[in-house]
Amino acid sequence: MIVPDPDGPLARAVARVDRELAGNLELATLYDQTRQAAVMEIGEFGAVRGDLERELPAETFAFVANLYDGIVAVEAAMERRGPAGTIKDADRQLVEAWEGDAREAQRVLRAALLPPPAPSEPPVRPKRSLVARLRDALRGGSA
Repeated sequence: MIVPDPDGPLARAVARVDRELAGNLELATLYDQTRQAAVMEIGEFGAVRGDLERELPAETFAFVANLYDGIVAVEAAMERRGPAGTIKDADRQLVEAWEGDAREAQRVLRAALLPPPAPSEPPVRPKRSLVARLRDALRGGSA
């Protein structure tokens, strides 16, 4: 049984991205409260992307990468306004979905630092991104 090194590149990369996601979640929470758009951070993920891609299971890395790829759409949704400053339901849902996916990304990243589960326990896998499900639904696919 291989246990990840608590001081290794994966642990450092996960810690950096976890902190960055926490900050972005704080910005999303402020948006929920004030309806003021925010610019989210992506620098830490960019700096450690190679380490994460090399060290994480492909499914986990893809989930986190897709989350970061969706930040541009989330920022655009935060900035869009309708008449009298209204916010479209689809934009609000996109921001809320991103928040849920960010929390899920934190969960699976932290789980990647734990010893592997016993053979009788199922491994920790990310759920299908709510942002991806909403994107599919908006494009006419099934959610």
